[in-house]
Amino acid sequence: MLRRARMCVNGRGTMTRMKIYADAPVRRTRQMLGDVILVLWVLLWLKLANVVHDATLALAAPGRKIEAAGSGLAGRLRDAGAAVGDVPLVGDKVRSPFDGAGHAADQIAAAGTAQVEAVQHLAFWLGIVVGALPILLVVLVYLPLRWRFVREASAGQRFIDSSADLDLFALRAMSRQPMHRLARISPDPVRAWRDGDPDVVRALAVLELKDAGLTPPGRMAS
Repeated sequence: MLRRARMCVNGRGTMTRMKIYADAPVRRTRQMLGDVILVLWVLLWLKLANVVHDATLALAAPGRKIEAAGSGLAGRLRDAGAAVGDVPLVGDKVRSPFDGAGHAADQIAAAGTAQVEAVQHLAFWLGIVVGALPILLVVLVYLPLRWRFVREASAGQRFIDSSADLDLFALRAMSRQPMHRLARISPDPVRAWRDGDPDVVRALAVLELKDAGLTPPGRMAS
């Protein structure tokens, strides 16, 4: 079952089933829908981040052209300088301007390379910002709430093997539930709990179990 999809070992070495979803159908549906929306939200912003990254990276095209043109020009100038360098007597003097022009072409190519690298860094960080911020905003709010439910429901599941275990949840309900809810169950819920009134104990336990996403043993909570 989905709500018991995982199992873990507690400190005493016994197996405890991890409860992922609530027993109540409406609440379970909301939790499943929330998980699906979270996944879709993450995928959406990852896709948008990739689009922004690729669009920004397209700005590097001029820099690549400058780099290619500068490198090609530098190579041709050096080849020409090497060719005229073989001319007797004046070869070195004639070659010198070609070498200087080749060096200048190398600087042009380096400028193109620097522009490409700058755009690449910009594309990377823009993609991170566009994708990470919306994802973290939702994850940091949603996941702690889901984890708190899983932790509480998994721990509570261990204590409802029988109707006798309801006494613990009834006691917890009297310390945690709003007074108007307790008053609807009994005019004196503490006395009824002390007297062991089974109907009051069960009604109190159901309040607490509903908050934990659990149902009492034997029948579903109303």
